[in-house]
Amino acid sequence: MASEDNKLYSNFDYESALSVKEGVKQPGQVNDSYLDKVRARRRNEPTVEELVSGIIHGDRIMLSRAITLVESTLHEHQQRAQQVIERCLPYAGKSVRLGITGVPGAGKSTIIEALGKYLTSHNHKVAVLAIDPSSERSKGSILGDKTRMEELSVDPNAFIRPSPSAGSLGGVARKTREIIVLCEAAGFDVVIVETVGVGQSEVAAHSMVDFFLLLQLANTGDELQGIKRGIMEMADMIAINKCDLDPVKAELAATQYRNALHLFPMPDSQWMVKVMLCSAYTHQGVQDLWNNVMEYVTFTKSNGYFYHKRQQQNIRILNETIENGLRDRFFNAPGMEERIAQVSQDILDNKISAYAAADLLLGTPSGGSNA
Repeated sequence: MASEDNKLYSNFDYESALSVKEGVKQPGQVNDSYLDKVRARRRNEPTVEELVSGIIHGDRIMLSRAITLVESTLHEHQQRAQQVIERCLPYAGKSVRLGITGVPGAGKSTIIEALGKYLTSHNHKVAVLAIDPSSERSKGSILGDKTRMEELSVDPNAFIRPSPSAGSLGGVARKTREIIVLCEAAGFDVVIVETVGVGQSEVAAHSMVDFFLLLQLANTGDELQGIKRGIMEMADMIAINKCDLDPVKAELAATQYRNALHLFPMPDSQWMVKVMLCSAYTHQGVQDLWNNVMEYVTFTKSNGYFYHKRQQQNIRILNETIENGLRDRFFNAPGMEERIAQVSQDILDNKISAYAAADLLLGTPSGGSNA
């Protein structure tokens, strides 16, 4: 019987249900046309020589591409960026660097536009580096400060570059110093750095500018609040913005801040910090603001503090670069990610303290030494 069944099936032409037919070809995760554009863009990437030549001749496109290169975290981009910066250094250092900070809503972007338009009307070339806070959740930034400077953004003598803070402390982005060098090499004689407005300890922003302006509002506290705010010790001038809304309260706030400043020791620059009223909306005090900046520059150049501060800023750049390099090498070391995950779990299981775990990862036994 079995032999008859075999003959029957052998004479029957059929396809097994287990056979696999060739299906439809699945598309790639990335559109091929997009990949072609990326490859073409990479082939057309300017060389270091082209970037430097474009920057020193005032090419805005080359300046923007160089800044993008500086902000990139890719190792190959960083190598090229450092070559561009080194070749731009001889053309840098001739601008007035102005830092502007204040609480959110103090009118930083608006006062920058009013000041920037005033400067460009007097034949200055102004670069604005607007630092936008990055989200702790999504890590993204709006980069929308440029939309508040509608007139300045279309001014041929102005250049506005928003940058994300990307988790950097001190109200500025990690690469702001390098971007200042590029802007100066491009011929901008005034560089304005707008911080994110953290309000309390913007040491990083103060350490990369010549003049530090603190914007305040009326009704933000009395003399005691002024004394407690560490940011005031770094300010070279305090401006009470939006004074047109309530002139009486604005003048009262200015008086309170002047009284608070009398309790601070004399700064190293020997400059008497001034308090003034201004309004970005009505442009009141904008010219006086710039006159005070230039008065400060002239005064500190005459006593040598201006040049001493810039030298100290270069030493600070050295130290911060070493710290950043050591941190990057530590986290990028082979197997470090797995080791951190392991000790993190030990911390969660209460097998080791966080301090001892850090010493273990750094190669130093807890309580011991490297010897």
